[in-house]
Amino acid sequence: MSGLVTIRFYEELNDFLPPEKRKQDLLQPLNHPGSIKDFIENIGIPHTEIDLILVNGSSVDFSYQVQDGDRISVYPVFESLDITPVTRLRPKPLRKPRFVLDQHLGKLAHYLRMLGFDCLYRNDYHDPELAAISARENRILLTCDRRLLMRRKVSRGYFVRERDPEGQLREVVQRLDLRNAISPFTRCMECNGPIVPVDREAILSELPPRTRDEFDEFRRCTQCGRLYWKGSHYDRMQELIARI
Repeated sequence: MSGLVTIRFYEELNDFLPPEKRKQDLLQPLNHPGSIKDFIENIGIPHTEIDLILVNGSSVDFSYQVQDGDRISVYPVFESLDITPVTRLRPKPLRKPRFVLDQHLGKLAHYLRMLGFDCLYRNDYHDPELAAISARENRILLTCDRRLLMRRKVSRGYFVRERDPEGQLREVVQRLDLRNAISPFTRCMECNGPIVPVDREAILSELPPRTRDEFDEFRRCTQCGRLYWKGSHYDRMQELIARI
């Protein structure tokens, strides 16, 4: 089988294409039969970034078998446009978004925990393990590796474009519409456990003398036992939250 297919990618899906191929119709050879999911991912676009595919004007799902002469339009996530009459390809948003992050996003994991989000992160996770955790625990996989998002097990994922950690945090909050789900300082930035208020008198022996004298309110991680108080680090984090 051989033929030609016309395909166009819209909006931020163009981030995955070379500059000379962005925002235009592309003629792609069709050398063998296969699903539209495989056809698109062979071009370099992860399926987790796609919300709608139109073939010759009609919406299709990822199992559609590409045909010679097809004209394909591929769209990313729609934030406000109602596309319920057509085949929406991304799963519905999670009621409580939870994440697992690859080894390159450690600082982002800390920042998301600061905002109160449940984030699994280790710097020794391997790709198969990340995909399995995402599928098993219904977590959104955040990664800088587009090939990881192409694994069949992954249904919820996002390719992080920014490289600066603060920029990454702003990007993820905006693109995944997380603003209303933020609950700052409710989760341990080190281990991801919940943090709860703790009586000052019960922890006096664990505090440095200066901290005992300056602060009255403390919280403890229920998982690792780490103590938190509103020192200078708290003020810096408040400033970061205000900026994003």
